[in-house]
Amino acid sequence: MISTFVFYALLLVIALTAIPYGTVQPWWKAVFQCAVFLLAALSVIGLFISSDRRREKYRFWRRVFWPVFAFLAFALLQTVSLPSFLHSGIDQRTTISADVFTTQQWIVQVLALSLVSWLVVTHANSAKRRQRVIDVVIAIGAASAFFGLLRQTFQRSLGFVLPDLRAGYGYAQFINANHFAFLMELALALALGMVVCGGVKKRRAAIYILAALPMWLAIVLSGSRGGILSLLCQVLLLAFLFSLWRSAPAREERPASFSNRVRRAGSTFLVRGVLVIGVLTAAVTTVVLVGGDPLAGRVDSLAVELDRNVADVYTLRPNIWRASWALVKDHPVAGVGFGGYWIAITKYHVGSGETTPQEAHNDYLELLASGGVIGVILGLWLIVQLFRAAKSKLSELSGQVRDPDTSFERAATLAALIGMLTVAVHSLVDFGLHITVNAVVFAVLMAIVCVRAEAGDQEAGAWAGHERH
Repeated sequence: MISTFVFYALLLVIALTAIPYGTVQPWWKAVFQCAVFLLAALSVIGLFISSDRRREKYRFWRRVFWPVFAFLAFALLQTVSLPSFLHSGIDQRTTISADVFTTQQWIVQVLALSLVSWLVVTHANSAKRRQRVIDVVIAIGAASAFFGLLRQTFQRSLGFVLPDLRAGYGYAQFINANHFAFLMELALALALGMVVCGGVKKRRAAIYILAALPMWLAIVLSGSRGGILSLLCQVLLLAFLFSLWRSAPAREERPASFSNRVRRAGSTFLVRGVLVIGVLTAAVTTVVLVGGDPLAGRVDSLAVELDRNVADVYTLRPNIWRASWALVKDHPVAGVGFGGYWIAITKYHVGSGETTPQEAHNDYLELLASGGVIGVILGLWLIVQLFRAAKSKLSELSGQVRDPDTSFERAATLAALIGMLTVAVHSLVDFGLHITVNAVVFAVLMAIVCVRAEAGDQEAGAWAGHERH
């Protein structure tokens, strides 16, 4: 009973997090964090009460846990007062973090996101529940896209359901259109990835495709250049996976002679190349036709933004990146503290003074500025462990008999990986993972990659049978 309550309450929390501007205001962040901590406490109680205390299902997730734990420990160290030089007989004590309070807030937020991932791993313990998690993420993406299309069509004044939404600014419930694009990339990857990799059949596949259409349309109309570039990368990955999936049965049926292998490799490479080029051409054509003149204007403005004279006057990305690099050179080892970037950058930013950057508009550069070389090492450790977990899980699934359960688990893992890779590309020029709902969905995708498919699960078997029929 506790597990069921925690699971469905978690789905509700994930859905509600998307509504208030993606949860960016301190009040809503606090509500989200308190809800997650409460569900985690109930989950721990349930684990003590339950007779099911298997640790095997955490095997893949434990690989990711240790880098995350190291991040939290390092961030906590950044808030500790350390002895400094003696000035006039007074012992000055300093911290690594330029803003201790914000670093403490960062620790609480990352801990909450880690618990979201752990709760999914713990309670999405069947194919049926994992399917429902995916359904909720896709539904959030489709609903946000539909709301964005409605807002773009009908909004003419301040306020559209949410009071702070301004006409012509942002998209859907987001104040920034780029943040909206991050959510679309994650949800769209799940919807299309599950279909392309054969994880769903018949009616559910049709529903996923229908849900993907408004998401595709909205991300193009939002005018997010980073989102469109990431979307095209996602299309390439999906086309390649589709060619792999469709060519698998043919490989098993043909003889294994050398000539057949050479012929097969050549034809497969040609088919994949034609498919990828065709899909990419169709995607670019759709983007141009749907985006129209507003998108062309956004692309043309890129040359102006890259002009150093213009960037030095305004708060544009090249200026922010140069200032961030100057900050990194002064704090190369431990950075200025996670969450402390916004105050530390004021010393290095050159602009009109009207506004100062709050983020580096490049998550990798901000990681280096906030955590220094230590932070980058921890980030690389996390990436390596995540892909090791994914590789181990996919290898384990490939060794099992191919059935609906195995196909679902493989498709879900690959779709989640595609979503995270797409966001990794977009993070080169934006900071969408700073928005709570995007970070929550990203944590859910990490859990989908790391959750272990337990053989012999009755609920999973029932779900597979339902899908076959």
